[in-house]
Amino acid sequence: MLKRWFALSLKDGTSTNGNGASSNGSCGQGLEVMETKEETDHRAVRVPPAEAVPKALTFEQIYMSGAVKPPQLRYGILKVAEMAGSTHLAGMTPEAKRCALLMALEAAGAEIEDLLQDALVRQRALHDYEEKQQERLANFEAAKLDENRSIQAELDRITSQYMARIQANMDEVACQQDNFQDWQKRKQQECNRMTETAAFLVPQGSHNGTFAAVLERTSGSRR
Repeated sequence: MLKRWFALSLKDGTSTNGNGASSNGSCGQGLEVMETKEETDHRAVRVPPAEAVPKALTFEQIYMSGAVKPPQLRYGILKVAEMAGSTHLAGMTPEAKRCALLMALEAAGAEIEDLLQDALVRQRALHDYEEKQQERLANFEAAKLDENRSIQAELDRITSQYMARIQANMDEVACQQDNFQDWQKRKQQECNRMTETAAFLVPQGSHNGTFAAVLERTSGSRR
């Protein structure tokens, strides 16, 4: 009955349009205006893409790209590190290993000062590269946080729009319910008016019955 009622025109002359809203603008107008505004404002926030942190270079690439290049030595600090890890020195005490390395370096004519300078230059290159990578990472993180804030703002805006549409739909339902309840009241008044009028058409003493009883008594009096 309720579905049929929404599909028909109201008895008081208020008609409905294609989407169920009344033609006098009492229902549905807000949703139409809101949807027009949504179409106008629906523009995604664009944030420039963050510059990705480049893949870390190899240690040798870092050494060669440093501000100060390592000295060209026959026996550099890395070569000595390989010698210290040789299987020939495995099992030796630290002091014995130290003596063996110094003997080998002296025999090769390597200067300890040059080796220490080589280690210093290489470590400086590694530290500088680390600072640059850390700065790039911080910039990348900050850019991504800005992007996330923009995405969240866009999400909040869209959520707000759809919540407004949901509320507009609820308002539409409430409006149609009010219209139907108003018609029910007028319908009851109309039925009561016909019942009261019909009571005048039957003999005295039959006024206190229902409309069906009045009709039954009327049919009985005719027989």
